[in-house]
Amino acid sequence: MESSDIKNAGLKLTLPRMKILDLLENSIDRHLKAEDIYKMLLDSGEEIALATVYRVLTQFEAAQLVTRHHFDGGHAVFEINDGAHHDHLVDISSGQVVEFYDEIIEQRQKAIAKQNNFTITEHTMILYGHFDKAKKEDVD
Repeated sequence: MESSDIKNAGLKLTLPRMKILDLLENSIDRHLKAEDIYKMLLDSGEEIALATVYRVLTQFEAAQLVTRHHFDGGHAVFEINDGAHHDHLVDISSGQVVEFYDEIIEQRQKAIAKQNNFTITEHTMILYGHFDKAKKEDVD
């Protein structure tokens, strides 16, 4: 995503918008809370108010540049909308989020919808649970 995407969304190219977009694009964690973004901006010496961060994220969401999720107890997290569908695994202890895509699951959902004369216009799958640390370390 580039600064031209901000312009194409009908938004003016401002320093706060560019900084927030840059953080969302370059953060190791793809799912960030507004407060996390605010802290990252403060840590980098930027003086952007928390209210501005919320306003920019809401504007980005309306322009479909980011997607808002409510994974852990109602706290909103934001991720760049890169246009590629994926689902999420959420560890309810740590809040860790892992993205995944499985074609078999996607085909099964379409088949179930067809069996029920249902047209899917949008969907989200979020699986909540715990990562088994021993098994996860074996994979890493």
